[in-house]
Amino acid sequence: MNIHRLQYAQTIPADIQTAWAFFSDPCNLCRITPEWLCFDIRFVSPGEMYSGMIIEYEIRAIARISMYWLTEITHVKKPYFFVDEQRLGPYRFWHHQHLFHESSRGTEIIDLVHYALPFGRFSAPVHYFLVRPRLEQIFSFRHKALERIFGSGHVD
Repeated sequence: MNIHRLQYAQTIPADIQTAWAFFSDPCNLCRITPEWLCFDIRFVSPGEMYSGMIIEYEIRAIARISMYWLTEITHVKKPYFFVDEQRLGPYRFWHHQHLFHESSRGTEIIDLVHYALPFGRFSAPVHYFLVRPRLEQIFSFRHKALERIFGSGHVD
């Protein structure tokens, strides 16, 4: 199995508690996900995020074909990190760490994603030409959306 890795970092001008409150609420995923993904939460437990929490949603990542995705929040250390792992969905393996670090400019948010595609060695062209570019588009959109929501934090 070929494991791929993505890492994105961004600092937002907000304290760590504010950043945590935003990112630990699954309903905010819709605010930082491109519309073309047609992200639709089907079920999430109410209340504060916890280890074992299940989130069900549907996406349309490729040719508007509906894909079911079931995620479990496997680790939570408020307000420093949480991990979501795919239990059912389009990937063979998906492990997404959300890390939060206080800094003099606000809160640094790090997304560290490890993932693998189905179909073994036949997935390489699909990864190169479709999956990796789509993931990069999603995280680029997320970066811009967070700047709209929180501001850039840049001091000129």
